[in-house]
Amino acid sequence: MSGTVPVGSVVPVRWYEPWPGSTGSPGPTLLWLHGGGFFRGGLDQPEAHDVARSLAARGVRVATVDYRLAPPPGLGPAARQLMPSRGRYPLALEDVLSAYGEVGDRSSEGVIVGGASAGACLAAAATLRTIDDGRPPIGAVFAYGFFHAAHPRVAEAHHRSRGHRGLSHARWALDAMNLNYAGSRSALADRLAFPGGHGLSGFPRTLVVNAERDNMRASGDLFAVELADAGVDVRHHVLPGTRHAFLNRPRLAAYAHAVSLVAAWTRGG
Repeated sequence: MSGTVPVGSVVPVRWYEPWPGSTGSPGPTLLWLHGGGFFRGGLDQPEAHDVARSLAARGVRVATVDYRLAPPPGLGPAARQLMPSRGRYPLALEDVLSAYGEVGDRSSEGVIVGGASAGACLAAAATLRTIDDGRPPIGAVFAYGFFHAAHPRVAEAHHRSRGHRGLSHARWALDAMNLNYAGSRSALADRLAFPGGHGLSGFPRTLVVNAERDNMRASGDLFAVELADAGVDVRHHVLPGTRHAFLNRPRLAAYAHAVSLVAAWTRGG
């Protein structure tokens, strides 16, 4: 790891260089975004730091981004006074795009944009915006992401979230989280807030890794279909027996499996 640096004196980015002894060229840089429902998380959580270290150990150069978070759901108008450093859409996306420009300047072999959960949604939105700007990434990676303003219904009961996530990840709760991030109904419908259900032409090759027992899988699965329908080269994996946010648990076998998939795919495998 080469440390955290402010991008444009505003957005902190942490760089992870390929470990000594890793084979071959590191190839493109993976710009990786943590999850947390848009309102929690940071550079030190396992889904950011451990994932980036594990990928660097496998020869991938990674940059993680400390994008601005939304206020926690439920604060309403008081959020601006209680948490002035936080803000809703499009602030997080603006931070990611700022980081994307700086990472691109330092990455001669191109940039892949990726993330987990809410970070996957941000990565997809950033991909759309950079396509609009004529400077798209060369790939995208999404781990158990959600992409739709309104979460689709899980098709099969045994694929739903269980335990405490059965409540916190109920569709109504997820939809409330989305609205909290967007800030308004009109912003909720913006393609750069939630790309699902909008045109995806021009997307680069994409890796989608979803958790089997996860209410958010319905959105991830649907987005993979939407990408394929748009003519995108999509590789889609659903890891059996897994639950949401398994990349926050480095001791799980699913963690190592997913990291290996991402590393091989990022390096052209």
